[in-house]
Amino acid sequence: MNPRIQEETPISIYDLRKEMKIIKKRDEELALRAGKVEEYINHFAILKDSDAASLEKEITDLEIPRLKDVHIKKILDLLPVSVEELKVILHGYTLTVSKENMQKVIDAVKKVAPEV
Repeated sequence: MNPRIQEETPISIYDLRKEMKIIKKRDEELALRAGKVEEYINHFAILKDSDAASLEKEITDLEIPRLKDVHIKKILDLLPVSVEELKVILHGYTLTVSKENMQKVIDAVKKVAPEV
């Protein structure tokens, strides 16, 4: 039996945290790999779920051309605080975003997560 991928959707670390909570409720004891994932999430997911959701909505509402869901999720995971950091993040994709739009994204990140 060969499994097939039905759908491929990007998720952020915050989406994964929600899923891990569901799995943890269902299964009393997490497997070793799931435990490592939970440890990673607890260390690197610094925003509250509500803040992460509001930041995702705010970046989506900017309606930046060619900025897709996968890019937004990566921005959520890494929370860049400067245009240079955002450039490094987006450099891995075949995507060009104007400096003005990058600054809008950075302003949104700083507004939701000023302590980062």
